[in-house]
Amino acid sequence: MKFESLIAQTNDLVDSGLIPDLRSFSSEGEYLDVILISGDALVDHPSFGTAMVARYLESLGLRVGVIAQPDWRDPGAVKILGRPRLYFGVSSGNLDSMLHHYTAARKKRHDDPYSPGGVAGLRPNRAVIVYSGLVRAAYRDVPLVIGGMEASLRRLAHYDYWDDRIRRGIILDARADVLVYGNAERALAAITTALRQGRDLDGLEVAGTVVVRAQPPAGEHLKLPSFEDVESDPRAFAVMTRDVHREIASPNPRTMVQLHGGRFLWHLPPAAPLGTAELDALYRLPFTRRAHPMYRDQRIPALDTVRHSITTHRGCFGGCTFCALAVHQGLVITSRSPESITLEAEEMSRARDFGGTITDVGGPSANMYGASCGRNPGGRGCMRASCLVPRICPDLQAGAGASIRLWSELMRLPHVKHVFVASGVRFDLANRDPEYIRLLVQNHTGGHLKVAPEHISDEVLGLMRKPAHREFERFLSWFEKFRPPKVYLVPYMMSSHPGCTDRDMAAAAGYLQDRKLAVDQVQDFIPIPGTVAAAMYHSGLDPERLTPVFVEKTDAGKLRQRHALDRKGPLNVGGVKKWAGRSGQKKR
Repeated sequence: MKFESLIAQTNDLVDSGLIPDLRSFSSEGEYLDVILISGDALVDHPSFGTAMVARYLESLGLRVGVIAQPDWRDPGAVKILGRPRLYFGVSSGNLDSMLHHYTAARKKRHDDPYSPGGVAGLRPNRAVIVYSGLVRAAYRDVPLVIGGMEASLRRLAHYDYWDDRIRRGIILDARADVLVYGNAERALAAITTALRQGRDLDGLEVAGTVVVRAQPPAGEHLKLPSFEDVESDPRAFAVMTRDVHREIASPNPRTMVQLHGGRFLWHLPPAAPLGTAELDALYRLPFTRRAHPMYRDQRIPALDTVRHSITTHRGCFGGCTFCALAVHQGLVITSRSPESITLEAEEMSRARDFGGTITDVGGPSANMYGASCGRNPGGRGCMRASCLVPRICPDLQAGAGASIRLWSELMRLPHVKHVFVASGVRFDLANRDPEYIRLLVQNHTGGHLKVAPEHISDEVLGLMRKPAHREFERFLSWFEKFRPPKVYLVPYMMSSHPGCTDRDMAAAAGYLQDRKLAVDQVQDFIPIPGTVAAAMYHSGLDPERLTPVFVEKTDAGKLRQRHALDRKGPLNVGGVKKWAGRSGQKKR
């Protein structure tokens, strides 16, 4: 029988025919070209980054193995597949490990949707650093490449909320040879080619990577404030954050250089986004869409969420200051072709466990599918941090027609009864096409439509880089006009974002009560490394203007703001207004 699963255990080396039996195995044997290490359970589904990378590397002709959630207390845990011929690739999984493990109150989370059985505690804190340490101890001379969300967000000097300090670029603490940031395919192809040719990684300059060098580059580059400067001066950190985000968004980004002690971090320009044909090819790779057989009957909760969902595109041009997506995936949208999406839906619908419902057709923001820039359709656009804020760019080509046609095609498939959009929509974009809203609300919402106004204060929304409150009011009017019975709007709100005072939170709570909107989920702001909002939180400054911003940092204050929005919390709106009136907080 053909071995279909990704190789993850020593037994898999036997089952796949790479070794005749377990007695033949040696931890020094080179059975595989690349071995990936991940902080997540191994799920062979395109929504899981490790599986996407593994299947892509296989498509390049490589033999690939994955060690999922190795026991970091066991030095031999990274030796179960032998020594890779080319390199190790290390990732924390789909999320930053500290975000996985801790709440905004820095309390331990009790579950982990990316682990078998949803059990917490199967990956270490700062997983990239810990796993890299295991690799270096076991195979000191094997090239080490780090990537994924944790590495991307922490690729330069960054504020770490859990340590409450500025930390070095993670490549230094991981002692890695190369850090790949963003979507990894182009960079990994270049790295793989170089190592196959016997070239040394020391002289390699690949777009979409960060490397450590003894000297700055000879050519033109942007010199960032040093680690020592940003560690000691919050204003310098705000300036660095501003400059990094501007440079990445520019049409012709330069290499950025940051001095850490006596060493230079070279942040090479971003890799070019994949085109539609390339993205289609990725989604045609032979994913089994199942967890690895080693988990037997243990559920992976994160797989349950996406098992019958379809990703339509990459990228997000919203540019929200608190969001990791723009830092990781970038602003440029790459959409799959309707043919590619329909083919995936056909195959999914033939699965034994398919019940007739495609649970989500979308991406970071569902209604960005098919969008492009009229000025520069194929790639980087301009210096704008967002195509939508403060107002929608006139060069943005983002009609709803592509999504509407796609829904119609999917609904014509024989085994498909429902096509839902569960990944959320940008309501400011949706407001441009009421017919999109009507079809979404009446035909493609499974009872609850998720939108993220986040706040009602235009001043706070401006710091979030979210649309003005009037846009949400417009969308709410369209929703009420079109909604059938038993379909409800679920607004996602955020508390304690930089700029948000007690009075702002009380106003938001009063608004929600007046409009009879029940908030299902309140996100207490967490400063995610690498984001603009994290720089606001640490420095107390708006990095764009370098003007002061109020930041709620006390545990009691953060809890008050959260309770203001929590309909099950101990404070009603009247109580919120009382403490807001006493607070005396000012905006600036």
